[in-house]
This record gives sequence, C-alpha cells and structure tokens, in this order.
Amino acid sequence: MYKIAKGNLSALFQLIAGERELYVPVNNGGQVNFAAWTEDAQVDLDTLKSVKSPKDAFFPQSENLYTCYRDGKKIKIEPEELQNQNFVVFGMKACDVKGVEVLDKVFLTDPVDTFYAARRAHGTIVAMACHEPEETCFCKVFGIDCANPVADVATWMVEGELYWKALTEKGEALTTAVASLLTDADEAKVEAEQAAIRAIVEKLPYSDLSLEGWNGDVLTEKFNSPVWEELYKPCLACGTCTFVCPTCQCYDIKDYDTGHGVQRYRCWDSCMYSDFTMMAHGNNRTSQLQRFRQRFMHKLVYFPANNDGMYSCVGCGRCVEKCPSSLNIVKVVKAFEKQGGDQ
Repeated sequence: MYKIAKGNLSALFQLIAGERELYVPVNNGGQVNFAAWTEDAQVDLDTLKSVKSPKDAFFPQSENLYTCYRDGKKIKIEPEELQNQNFVVFGMKACDVKGVEVLDKVFLTDPVDTFYAARRAHGTIVAMACHEPEETCFCKVFGIDCANPVADVATWMVEGELYWKALTEKGEALTTAVASLLTDADEAKVEAEQAAIRAIVEKLPYSDLSLEGWNGDVLTEKFNSPVWEELYKPCLACGTCTFVCPTCQCYDIKDYDTGHGVQRYRCWDSCMYSDFTMMAHGNNRTSQLQRFRQRFMHKLVYFPANNDGMYSCVGCGRCVEKCPSSLNIVKVVKAFEKQGGDQ
C-alpha cells in the first residue's frame, strides 16, 4: 500500500494526464459531476456523490456512431472511431463501480457493444472509499462494501493523505506510472477508517432494507400486484431517476443533418417517457402505470432473473435524493413490504 499527501494530488493528476485522459469529480456552479481534468478544474473529492453517475465515461450520454455522406449517386458511410486512448476515471465510489459491473452484463454479452467494450478495455478505475456515507445511501443492501471499493485501484482519504492500493493489472500499471509521487504506507490507518465507515453504514436508515420477495421467481405476483395502481400516481414521468442512475442503460438512436452529412448517434433515453420505444404501430406500454412498473420490475425482477441474481440497483441513493415526487426504489420496496406485495 502507498500514500500521497492531499496537497500533492494536483501533481498526481498532472502526471496521470500527461499519459492518459483523466476524468475527475469537478465542481461547476455548485454541481459536482465527472469531467476531463484540466489544471484550472475545481476538483472536488469531498462531495460524496456526483449528481450524475460517472457511467458516461464508459456509456456516454450522447455519442456518434457513424456519419453518412452523399457522393454523387452513392452514399459513403464513415464509422466513428472506437476509443483507442487509455484513460483513468478517478474517484468513483463503490456503488458506481458496481454500476459498471451491471453495465458489463448488458453491453459485453453477445452481441458485444464494440463502443462500450473499447472504453472498458482502455479505462482504468480508481475508486475512493466513502468517508462519510449519507442517509440516502443503501449500498449495503446489495452486498456492496463502501469502505472497501473493488476496482483497479482502491483509495482512502485519511487525515489529509490519500492511501492507494492497486488491485488489478491495470491498477499495477497505473501505480508504476505514478510511483515517483507515492510513498510506502502502513495499512493500520486504512483499517481504522474502514471500521469507522462501516459503523456509519450500520446506522443509516435504509441499510436494513429487506429484498425478501424480490427476485427472478416472482414475476407474475409482482407484475399483477394492485400496489402499482396507487404507487405510480405521483410520478411526473420526468426521467430524472433514470438519468442519475448508475445502471440505467436505455438509449435511443437518432439522425442529425449537419448540412454536410447525416450523423447517426445514440443518446440516453428513459423507460419513463411516453414515447420510449415508439414505433409506427405505437407503444407497447401506453400508461404511466405500465412505464413506472417496468422500471422497478426490471431493477428487482427481470434483471436478476437473467443475470444470476444480480440486481440492477446499487443503492447509491441518487433517485432518493433527486425525484421531485419522492418516488424511488426504496419507497417501492417498502410499499410492497407493507402491503404484502400480492394482496
């Protein structure tokens, strides 16, 4: 294990950015989101969670797929280049790292999404333990230990020093690249920090949320439950929950006329929107109840049914914080627990 003083992190970032692209949490107008590092960026490692998850380092909110040009009577197609430069995402929390694992199940399963696969191949994740988890956090429910993030490199901020531990070959390579700034460290302080973090987690209001009755075997009972009929009503269909979520993977594909050709691109979409998957014949889910139910059934039933029990939620709490109607996955689970789910 190694360490570096917090005051030397700018030098660390500069060294990393000299050889790789670097993405860090940046405070812009009071909102913290991951962005490309620059020397004048206001890096914020103290805010627990970014507004959006850093998943767009691997699954961008918008990305070009190819461009079509007219060449006389012929159409010329130029595919967009795949990611070919190594990059580092620095400061991801354990829940967001787990979110990437969920995306892996979607995009790296046949047929493999080559755009996503290229980013995963070239990306190195430096995760940071959560110094002080918040009341909206419930990652423990999904088996995530926010005191011990599992990534290429795990880090902990303790008493003004960043402790650094490589966990994979990518992590070892990055550690070698920045070795000149690191010094040997004793793990004792990290162990004490982990114990303090876990003690906080045990006191959080949602840490004991029960997922009993939610899995891939309860499709019919949960799908047909009358609980949805009351639960969905405050939903505004704004899509906020899907855009801040680390695991939502829905996207749309659109065309844009640049005046010099047509760009085909994909962008995040939301199953909460009335025009989601709209086709010539219409839409398969015609009511907000159906759309609301789809989001949570996918997280808690459909996804685990097809992925060896892995839930498509990581307990980051962003939907708890951001939903303007106070509707979120915690409320859904509690509503079914209260009503028995099948009544």
